[in-house]
Amino acid sequence: MKRLLLTAIVAAGWTACKKPVPAPVYEKVAVERRDIVVTASAAGAIQPLLTVDVKSQASGAITEMRAQTGDDVRPGQLLALVDPRLPKSALDQARANLAVARAQFENASTQLAREDTLLKSQAITQAEYETAKVAFAQAQAGLVNAQSNLQDAQIAWDQTRVTAPLNGTVIQKNVELGTVISSPTRDVGGGTVLFRMANLDTVQVQALVDETDIGKIQPGLPVTITVDAYPNRPFEGTVLKIEPQAQVTQNVTQFPVLVNIGNPNHVLKPGMNTEVEIHVGQRQNVLAIPNAALRTQGDVASAAQVLGLDPQAVQQQLAQAATPAASPRGDSGGA
Repeated sequence: MKRLLLTAIVAAGWTACKKPVPAPVYEKVAVERRDIVVTASAAGAIQPLLTVDVKSQASGAITEMRAQTGDDVRPGQLLALVDPRLPKSALDQARANLAVARAQFENASTQLAREDTLLKSQAITQAEYETAKVAFAQAQAGLVNAQSNLQDAQIAWDQTRVTAPLNGTVIQKNVELGTVISSPTRDVGGGTVLFRMANLDTVQVQALVDETDIGKIQPGLPVTITVDAYPNRPFEGTVLKIEPQAQVTQNVTQFPVLVNIGNPNHVLKPGMNTEVEIHVGQRQNVLAIPNAALRTQGDVASAAQVLGLDPQAVQQQLAQAATPAASPRGDSGGA
């Protein structure tokens, strides 16, 4: 009885070991003509092409705030207003001083003309005439000085109005209403940065390309860029230049490649991570098959092992399939 039971167990185990392996599933793809593009892949981040820090030549507290982050502004548009009371007082004083200087100049000019007439009639001495000329010169210098002071006061007044220096977008705001700022002309630290602006009509990506691919890249090559925010919307760009200095990270040598991308609707924001595909070569209307279908004889053994097949048996089957079958011959004989 025990012998029968042991025989049954061995037979069941042998049957389980001989269980057929399910055939692998293959996908059939028709060979067709396509346009093939060879690319070099890299990664990078969106950055503005041009960034400007906006400061004020005036010092004081912010009394009006006219711009926020994300606003698109034009050159000369008012962004903020610095407390104008002291500059306004200095401007009014400069205007008054100019009026006084102009009156003194007119009086000295009239007096010099009178002294000139008297000198010709010998009614005054040459010394008295020279005194009148000195008074005229002093009045003229006072007028020029008053005009210069008025211009400076006008500039100081105008500088309380912080305006946009270019056509762009406010990407950073560092001050709020009531913040006291310092002028870069009076502060050794460079003054307060009120805003940071950037022109986002064209943005840039600094992509790090492996040194093995850098020899295929040159300025002007087309580039396709994708971002996580718009995974199904590729953006087109162009290689601007290749930086000469490599960057080595974890023993991997890469070169920064600058890529310009048109961004008319400003959907690409600074800091977005990107996948960059640089088109290093292309062929038009060529026969194309999937890369997975390209195998050599050296790949047969590894592929058979992955599929659970006998590598030698697979090799024999491939050899038989490649050998033309012999033509059958008829046997002659009598019944």
